[in-house]
Amino acid sequence: MVARVTAAEIDPVRQDPRHAVERFKEVLVPALQEQDGYEGCYVLLSDEGKVLVITFWSSEETAQATRASGFYQSQIDKLSDFVVYRSAPGREAYEVVVSDAAAVAA
Repeated sequence: MVARVTAAEIDPVRQDPRHAVERFKEVLVPALQEQDGYEGCYVLLSDEGKVLVITFWSSEETAQATRASGFYQSQIDKLSDFVVYRSAPGREAYEVVVSDAAAVAA
């Protein structure tokens, strides 16, 4: 399993970060669910507007396919039309080596 982590900072003075999270749930989650190899995600939000989006993929190949196909950038663009960022989103990849996920509310 591979985790892709996108970090961004939303300007909480100009926009409520929770609105961006709602937009993510409404628009991006359904699109993610249609991608081959997608295995779920977590979105973490700090009081200061820092956001971490962690998506899980069955393999490096399926994770890479979202970038090669342009899917990842198109999703960033969808949010960029709505979200006021303090800094541009950045992205990193990690191999999941231990998993003990707790059940969380959707």
